[in-house]
Amino acid sequence: MVQDSEDQAPSVTPSTPARTLLPSIVPAVAVGVVSALILVGVEAAAEQLQDVLWETVPDALGIGRYSVAWMFAVLVATGIAVGLVVWKVPGHAGPDPATVGLDAPVLPPLVIPGLLLANALMLAGGPSLGPENPIITTNVALAVWLGGRFIPRAPGRIWPALAEAATIGALFGTPVAAALVISEVLSRQETRGLLWDNLFAPLTAAAAGSLTVSLLDHPSFDLDLPSFGNAGWADLLAAVAVASVGALLGMGAVRAFPYVHAAFRRLRHPMLMLPAGGVVLGALAALGGHLTLFKGLDEIATLAHDPDGWSAGEFAVMTVVKLAAMVVAASCGFRGGRIFPAVFVGTALGLCAQALVPGVHPSVGVSAGVLGVLLAITRQGWISLFVAAVLVAEPGIVALLCVASLPAWLLVTGRPQMQLRKDGTSVR
Repeated sequence: MVQDSEDQAPSVTPSTPARTLLPSIVPAVAVGVVSALILVGVEAAAEQLQDVLWETVPDALGIGRYSVAWMFAVLVATGIAVGLVVWKVPGHAGPDPATVGLDAPVLPPLVIPGLLLANALMLAGGPSLGPENPIITTNVALAVWLGGRFIPRAPGRIWPALAEAATIGALFGTPVAAALVISEVLSRQETRGLLWDNLFAPLTAAAAGSLTVSLLDHPSFDLDLPSFGNAGWADLLAAVAVASVGALLGMGAVRAFPYVHAAFRRLRHPMLMLPAGGVVLGALAALGGHLTLFKGLDEIATLAHDPDGWSAGEFAVMTVVKLAAMVVAASCGFRGGRIFPAVFVGTALGLCAQALVPGVHPSVGVSAGVLGVLLAITRQGWISLFVAAVLVAEPGIVALLCVASLPAWLLVTGRPQMQLRKDGTSVR
């Protein structure tokens, strides 16, 4: 039986005309530039305050910058300061950070000042969290608010996508990271049209955000580790082993997260939870040293500059302490993200593996460790691969990481994530 010609024709996804995509360029560029400026502004303010807290004041008092007493004092004071913001500032600095991931909720503009202030105080004071979640949330709120007023005919769903892409591009200094994250999100949604049509506006925003940050701040994630040349079987085995250990270590933190969070929730008030978190973080800093403070990017550069400067035991302590500090900081109410401290954990783990087994090349150990930990903490496959690869900036590492990601992913998929629902149970 002969079918109709329409039935015989292949199914082709329709593309979007250029005239439909062109009007999105200007709003995307505007969102990208503004999002990057907010990120740079918050980080610059936090760095200035950090210099005062950790250099100017202790030097004036004649106290060691990273003495145990001073680390305790600053971390507890940071808990008190952020607690006051969460308690008294309108909007209470947004929702519980343990319930927020990279897909930020759309919050009213009233929340923005308190959220940015809490994030800047946290970044300066030393808790082990990064700027990503609060900055993404802020930029999404601003984009939705301003976009709805200046371009009311635009679809409301476009503004969160533009803001998230712009902020991710700014955070990592390249739009590639944003494209990978967005493509992963689109794969879970029912979208119409070609992938690149759907990516056009967000990728434009991400490019504008990353270029703005590059022009103002010149970020670099390359740790300048020794080149490992052509990958061999030993490198492949090391990458698989270290990534799997990193995934298991990260899953240990994920499993502990709801219990630690519940323990702090019993204190009920931010002026109790956050200072108590500061006390615990002070104890962890005393154990792990000052390199386990802050978001971790400057600190991993210090570690990578001298991989032989610490013993395997010291690297192991820093790995565990930083992971515990991240769980505590995210559980007690500090406003921040978990990607950057997870990168420190993976870096310390990889250098620990190299110190234990000299045959493990430091570039392989670091990239594989970061990959495994990020897979467990973020459950974002593309962003984990991207960050792990960009730390080494060597083409040969990509193939090793792709193979190493397979067993690591099997260890984390289908299991609880490091994000909680409002009732305190883990998201799966």
